[in-house]
Amino acid sequence: MPSAEQILTGLKNISDSWGMLAILWHAYFAAIALALIFGVRPPKRLAGFLLVPPLVSVSVLAWITGNPFNGVVFAVLAVLLLLLAYGLGCEPARIAPAGFFFPGLALFVFGWAYPHFLGSAALLPYLYKAPTGLIPCPTLAIVIGLALILDGLGSRRLCLALGSVGLFFGVFGVARLGVAVDWTLLLGAAVILARAFLPAIMDQTSGRSE
Repeated sequence: MPSAEQILTGLKNISDSWGMLAILWHAYFAAIALALIFGVRPPKRLAGFLLVPPLVSVSVLAWITGNPFNGVVFAVLAVLLLLLAYGLGCEPARIAPAGFFFPGLALFVFGWAYPHFLGSAALLPYLYKAPTGLIPCPTLAIVIGLALILDGLGSRRLCLALGSVGLFFGVFGVARLGVAVDWTLLLGAAVILARAFLPAIMDQTSGRSE
């Protein structure tokens, strides 16, 4: 297994080398956020599909840069979410109640401006070039945040899938890599797992989709 230093170096190299792709992913999530702000409520199936491409991106970059573990994990997660999304149906997605909306919003913003790996002293580059869609933790943060904002899309299994992977990478980032900011991902993963294990609240706000 690579050392923590080797893993951190690989993640920093991806962040530095694929900046233009990071900008495109920020544009992608900005378009989704603006659509939601202006009242667009996509079908749950489509909303689920929209969570998948950034996970595929992380998987592809992991394979390119010689990290097969991340490549496999994110490929499996992307396929699983694709299958779960297909079964969600075409009813409009709903905005979550405040208890899950605001943690989701905080996690979305954290993933958007993930404060690590760029090595820039200025704040501005983190607002458009943070490694979202490039490396695991910021990508999981923004995807989990969006899922929480959309009330987990009414899917316990989708919440469990995202929460479990988010919990693993949050713990790994904090304990193995020493990236203290990944506590935010860890807490966000705990919130979406709580969403999965509160079926009564989920049923009242979203209805059963499974």
